[in-house]
Amino acid sequence: MAENGYLMIVLHAHLPYVRHPEHDDFLEEDWFYEAITETYIPLIDMCEQLVNDGVYFRLTMSLTPPLLTMFTDQLLQERYLSHISKLIELAEKEVERTRWQPEFNDTARMYLHRFRHARWLFEEKYHRNLAAAFRKFQDLGYLEIITCGATHGYLPLMVNRIAQRAQIIVAAQTHERCLGARPRGIWLPECGFESGVDELLRDQGIRFFYTDTHGIFHGTPRPKYGIYAPVYTRCGTAAFGRDVESSKQVWSSKEGYPGDFAYREFYRDIGFDLEYEYIRPYIHGDGFRIPTGIKYYRITGDSDHKAPYDPGVARDRAASHAENFMFNRQKQIEYLKGIMGKNPLIVSPYDAELYGHWWYEGPEFLGFLFRKLHYDQDEIRTVTATEYMTENPKLQVVRPCASSWGYKGYHEQWLDNSNDWIYRHLHKMAEHMIELADIFREPTYLERRGLNQAARELLLAQSSDWAFIMKTGTMVEYAIKRTRDHIGRFTRLYNDLKHHCLDLDWLSDIEYKDNIFPDIDYQIYKSYS
Repeated sequence: MAENGYLMIVLHAHLPYVRHPEHDDFLEEDWFYEAITETYIPLIDMCEQLVNDGVYFRLTMSLTPPLLTMFTDQLLQERYLSHISKLIELAEKEVERTRWQPEFNDTARMYLHRFRHARWLFEEKYHRNLAAAFRKFQDLGYLEIITCGATHGYLPLMVNRIAQRAQIIVAAQTHERCLGARPRGIWLPECGFESGVDELLRDQGIRFFYTDTHGIFHGTPRPKYGIYAPVYTRCGTAAFGRDVESSKQVWSSKEGYPGDFAYREFYRDIGFDLEYEYIRPYIHGDGFRIPTGIKYYRITGDSDHKAPYDPGVARDRAASHAENFMFNRQKQIEYLKGIMGKNPLIVSPYDAELYGHWWYEGPEFLGFLFRKLHYDQDEIRTVTATEYMTENPKLQVVRPCASSWGYKGYHEQWLDNSNDWIYRHLHKMAEHMIELADIFREPTYLERRGLNQAARELLLAQSSDWAFIMKTGTMVEYAIKRTRDHIGRFTRLYNDLKHHCLDLDWLSDIEYKDNIFPDIDYQIYKSYS
């Protein structure tokens, strides 16, 4: 049977930059350690197995600059090893504790095996650097890694073009430093697009970006093929639009696959279920309960009653759902080709952390899907954006409209009465950073350090994660503190630089705490003139 269309799976891998060397045990750092164990290592494993078995697949992933920097940070690498070693110790105790509970013992053994494997892969196989693991599959041609904003800053609300430009420049530099090549594409933070951003991308050699469905549909002129073919903007940068149908089938916890009753229940964890004295060495250092990652129950239903989790049944369900997903894409592509008269492209983007962390069986689902696409059909081919554009160089020119993939599709998620107070500070900081870059043309060694650190503090304050957390109401205190800390540090640096009175000890301290982007050059903020 002839090939009818393309499928592009895009995983957006991102976490905010959380690194607190001043604390031995910091709760928010666990976001990173959990994602390594439950998402990033399982995805690396999936790629390893597919490559070893000769399975053709193409996958696109954004690895954001904060995530790449955390992957390569020695302190966080050492702390992850400590984290996974404690989990192995706990899993060993769980195997013994559930010895006479067959409904739980097999699951406990599964966790022990997975934790030991994670430590081996992290420490022995990839020498603590997971960026190198993803780079391997990039270099083999299976994985297209794209970048994002330097700190996931929400570009449409930055106002200042130089501030937007700096986010993109630093992102491209970090990508090249960690992955050995300039990025060809970008996941715009939160899919946030406004006119003019495409020109900034072009200037950094970025050929394509992704936008939400309505960003393309409401473009001018209306796109002939809707979202089922990318479009060029007027400056020649390509925009790929999200397909709602395939995304919702996975995204939705109620209508999508992750809500299936056979899958692991995310919210039942032994960190909360077991006796305090038993679990005490494996929760937060201050003594309050936190998730451990060991969970023994399946979703079961909408009630509080939860039945024991069966990994084998869940794995079979993941295979069944992969088959269903492939079948639906076959029918969707067959229908679209009949209307379009050409092979359609289905772009299916997701947060990478959905796979493994929130949906424990997600990486298995992806592995089954790629295998079924390879062995069981010849109508759909997985592609990357670069491959598609090489094979289809002629695209319609459209001006996409302002959009995001947040609540209501525009900017409201990052600008409402819960978080609007931050922007007057961010705008003023950007103006002051440009002023510093223009004034200090030949800085001393100490001044250069202060200027570079000011650039870091501005970028860290601009992270869209803090506004998002304030809006959603989770960990709000931490998001507010991080924002205020970066504003305060920048303001002091600005004043000290202007008055030529930098405090070396204080500067060294914040350089150690906020050490992202080691090669940053403050001159990226020089005005266009």
